[in-house]
Amino acid sequence: MSVYLVALVLGIVEGATEFIPVSSTGHLILVGHWLGFEGPRARAFEIFIQLGAILAIVWIYRGLIGGVLRDAVRPGPARTLLVNLAVAFLPVAVVGLLVHDLIKAYLFDPRVVAGALVVGGIAILAIEGWAPRTVTDDLGALRPRTALGIGLAQILSLVPGTSRSAATILGGYGLGLSRRAATEFSFFLAIPVMLAATLFDLLKSRHDLVRGDAPVFAVGFITAFVAALVVVRAFLRFVSRHSFRPFAYYRIVLGLVLAALFLTGVA
Repeated sequence: MSVYLVALVLGIVEGATEFIPVSSTGHLILVGHWLGFEGPRARAFEIFIQLGAILAIVWIYRGLIGGVLRDAVRPGPARTLLVNLAVAFLPVAVVGLLVHDLIKAYLFDPRVVAGALVVGGIAILAIEGWAPRTVTDDLGALRPRTALGIGLAQILSLVPGTSRSAATILGGYGLGLSRRAATEFSFFLAIPVMLAATLFDLLKSRHDLVRGDAPVFAVGFITAFVAALVVVRAFLRFVSRHSFRPFAYYRIVLGLVLAALFLTGVA
């Protein structure tokens, strides 16, 4: 398969799965494995195209982000949101720095992804069955301790296949945020978390990057940006009217199919 077609496919996968609770990293590992696109160069590519997905969030919320940054100079909802994002960011930043190399060495494996998909799907069904009471629908009224709880839940996403979006959205939903508020907080939190993780990974992978890869990386970046634009808007409309159960069923079915393929030696 042409390397540009591989870049196009992986860009679509990244943009389509980054912000919904199905694990973009897990899908990239699986699709990259099936396409034979693996190794240091592939890892660097997968890290880079995350920037395209991040840019989609910044573009969609550019007005709100600009307003928050402008109004954060004085006490109010804007400053509260920034403080809560910082509180939620810190746990995964600290733990991620400590275990980053171990995770890359031992957990970036399709079999780990399959298990995490199933476990995460069951967790989503459990939370939906619990049906937590909504305490707030306003991110400006979010309490720091709730933000810290979401940040602690986000640590689970360090395991490939768990999903950063699933951990933060379901964490926020379980702690009393409405579905839409939990989803939007997850989107905003993705900006510092993914930006920091991506830049850190790219710095460590800089020796795997060569100038000739630039066109391939550009294809993946642009495709991830466009795919994320489409999926994020659709996902917000979906969660305003539906539960997260469809994503749980998808995760469980996919994880079990993958496990069966690995056990039978097909994959």
